[in-house]
Amino acid sequence: MTTFTPATADETLSTVQWAAAEDAPLEILGHGSKRGIGRPLQSEHTLDLSKLTGVTLYEPAELVLSARAGTPLAEIEQLLAQNGQQLAFEPMDYGPLLGAAPGKGTIGGVLAANLSGPRRLKAGAARDHILGISAVAGRGEAFKSGGRVVKNVTGYDLSKLMANSWGTLAVLSDVTFKVLPAAETEVTLAIRGLLDDAATAAMALALGSSAEVSSAAHLPERVAARVAGSTLGSDAATLLRVEGFGPSVAYRIAALKLLLGKAGPLQEIAGEASKTIWRDVRDCAPFADGTEKPVWRVSMAPSQAHQMVLTLRMQAGVSAFYDWQGGLIWLRMEAGDPEASLLRGLIRKHGGGHATLVRAALSHRAAVPVFEPQAPHLAALSARLKAEFDPKAILNPGRMAPGSGSATLNPTTEGAAP
Repeated sequence: MTTFTPATADETLSTVQWAAAEDAPLEILGHGSKRGIGRPLQSEHTLDLSKLTGVTLYEPAELVLSARAGTPLAEIEQLLAQNGQQLAFEPMDYGPLLGAAPGKGTIGGVLAANLSGPRRLKAGAARDHILGISAVAGRGEAFKSGGRVVKNVTGYDLSKLMANSWGTLAVLSDVTFKVLPAAETEVTLAIRGLLDDAATAAMALALGSSAEVSSAAHLPERVAARVAGSTLGSDAATLLRVEGFGPSVAYRIAALKLLLGKAGPLQEIAGEASKTIWRDVRDCAPFADGTEKPVWRVSMAPSQAHQMVLTLRMQAGVSAFYDWQGGLIWLRMEAGDPEASLLRGLIRKHGGGHATLVRAALSHRAAVPVFEPQAPHLAALSARLKAEFDPKAILNPGRMAPGSGSATLNPTTEGAAP
């Protein structure tokens, strides 16, 4: 097995050109923090981008940052924090959930997996903040899309096309993202003791108000104890995050208390304690338990999510919690079987959605469709797209579907905003 470790865009191009000429499949990775997501790859060669690093442009006043694809996300977030800025979509760190160390994800992987976090409701996902890319298609051709300005007009937006492609269309060498100022103040209002249905109603009421809630999540009983070092206790916690200037946050929190005062006991959590809670929600900390128990990431209508989970619990042992106002469900299957057919059947019965198996044993990942199977018309379109970018199917072949297909046109990993 050969591992290529290019340190420049030209070396990346040369490696892909060699692979295309030799019909040699490549596994594409940064530090491997998301290597366990998708179908197992059988490739003799690895294209390791961990040496393709460095911030190449950062203009805080222009809200623009460019970096090579292998640059650690943690390094970029530290740089932004020093300047009072952030990636507003707060990309998730899959490492701990998959048994790896935190902080190993790369900025290229952020776009390839179209990552986002609890602020997805307000800020969108990675694809909504990408401004430009440089990449190498599987046919061995370098290309660029977009630019380094916030206002950019192009024809076909190839930058967004790379989002959720999981390295099956092209190898990213450089990315440019829009960055935004970090909030001056952050406060979380927690409603304690609600069942899933009441929590869904409370979150909908809060999101429909003028309080400008940026994130809404529900941690059922016992799941709450696995967040923020058990500081929340074991009672269920319905979490509403409010961000902005201090006086504005105080006013909006007061309005939420008035609106939700009869829903249940209220708890106000501020500063670093609030940030820790949302970081754990973002990274699925309640299920980062060092096991291979299957974990699903399900995106569906918030109004139907708790009903689907209730029905599922009647047929299988499952732990669950909710983000995105209930539109994102994290599920851990306690018996060790992914129960893919059961889960996807129930999702269809409750209005439809997307389910991605983000953690499972190797045997399950090989046997179960990890990403949501595509409708025939989308599958045909994705196959044509794959043929245009990677006609010899050398880039992460089979990771998203059996054979060489790519599921990039199906938002199975991040889902649509509720």
